[in-house]
Amino acid sequence: MTSTQMLKGILEGCLLAIIKEGEVYGYELAEKLGGYGFDSLSEGTIYPLLIRMQKEKLVITTLKKSTAGPSRKYYSLSEKGESELEVFIDRWNKLSSNVNKVVKNKGGM
Repeated sequence: MTSTQMLKGILEGCLLAIIKEGEVYGYELAEKLGGYGFDSLSEGTIYPLLIRMQKEKLVITTLKKSTAGPSRKYYSLSEKGESELEVFIDRWNKLSSNVNKVVKNKGGM
């Protein structure tokens, strides 16, 4: 299993958490993820997730003019997105706790 496969379900929760920090546009999201160590992710991975999150009404988009080129699409969290983030955090905490127990025990009982 590759790191990318492991990240597949986790990345959406990470995006929601970053968007909750404040309104952000796509490239900025990629930069912030890179700052957290997700530097191998391409925008081609992030944008399809953002489109899906928009369709699921987890994020709200706003188009704003940019001084450095074309208008940018900014993302902010909807109420549904905030609820989904809370569910993600709860599930992540339980999952990571269980995985850590197994890994620290090296699979032995």
